[in-house]
Amino acid sequence: MIKLGIICPCYNEEEVIYESASKLESLIKSMDVSHDSFVVFVNDGSADHTWDIITELHNKNPLFRGVNLVFNSGHQNAIMAGMMYAKDKVDCAISIDVDLQDDINCIPRMIEKFKAGNDVVYGVKVDRSSDSVAKRSTANGYYRLQRLMGIDVVDNHADFRLVSNKVLNSLAAFKESHLYLRGIIPSLGFKSDIVEDRISERRAGRSKYSRKKMFKLATDGITSFSSVPLKIVFWIGVVSLIVALINAIDVIVALCNGTAAPGWSQLMLSVWFVGGMILIAIGLLGTYIGRIYGEVKNRPRYIISDKLD
Repeated sequence: MIKLGIICPCYNEEEVIYESASKLESLIKSMDVSHDSFVVFVNDGSADHTWDIITELHNKNPLFRGVNLVFNSGHQNAIMAGMMYAKDKVDCAISIDVDLQDDINCIPRMIEKFKAGNDVVYGVKVDRSSDSVAKRSTANGYYRLQRLMGIDVVDNHADFRLVSNKVLNSLAAFKESHLYLRGIIPSLGFKSDIVEDRISERRAGRSKYSRKKMFKLATDGITSFSSVPLKIVFWIGVVSLIVALINAIDVIVALCNGTAAPGWSQLMLSVWFVGGMILIAIGLLGTYIGRIYGEVKNRPRYIISDKLD
C-alpha cells in the first residue's frame, strides 16, 4: 500500500487549520493508502497560534505531524522543508496550501496516476473563477513570458502536486537559496501527468500571498532559470547605438546643408532615453549579482526549531 505524506505550508492560518485538518483526516481515511500515512503542517514562522494548534492536533491524533520554522522563510522554502521531512518516510508526497482552495478530491486521482507510473502529478487549474480578473490575466501573461524565456513550466499550475520518493531525493541535491519549485520540478525530467483542479473560495482568513511576495516569486522564477533578460538588455543597447548613429548622420547632413538648428528637445530626448536604458541595465545586472551574492553565502534556507513526529 502507498505511504502518503501531505505537506501543508502554514503562515498565520489559525482560522482555517482546524477545518482543513478535519477534511484531510476524512480524505485519508477514505483512501486506500497505508495506515501510517500522515499530514505534516509546516509552520512558516507564524505570529499567531498556528503552531499551538498544530501541537494540539498532533497530541490528539498522530496522523498530524508538524515542522516549526524559526522565522518566516517563504512559501517555497516551507514546502521544501516539508518535502525534506517526508523524503525518507513516504512513497510519495503531495503539497497543498492549508486553506484547501485547491480541490482535495484530486488527491485520489493523483494517487492513481502515481500507481500508473508517474513520478510527478500536477494539479492544473481549469476553473479560476474565484480569482479576480486582474490575477487571472497577470498569471496567464506570466506563464507566457516564462515560456518565451525558455523556462519549462506547467501552465496554470501553482504548488499543488504529487511527487514520488525519487523526485524528493533528487530535490535534496538542489541547494540554491532562491527556490522556484514550479520551474525546478519540471526540469528534472521525470515522467509526469496532470489532474484538473478547480479552485474554490477561501473559507476563512485572507491570502498571505501579498503582491510583494508574488512579485518576488515571479522575479525568482525568471532570474533563477533564464539569462534572456540580460540578452534583451544587450540588444536594446545595440538598437540604441543604431538610433544614435542614425541621429549622428542626420546632424552631419544638416550641418553640411546649413540647416542645423538648436535641437534642445532632441538632445534631451536622447539623454533621457540612453540614461534610462543604462539604469535599467544596471538594475538588471544588480538583480543577477544579488542572486549570486545570496547563493555564494550558502546560508540555510530555513531553520527548524521543533518537529512533531
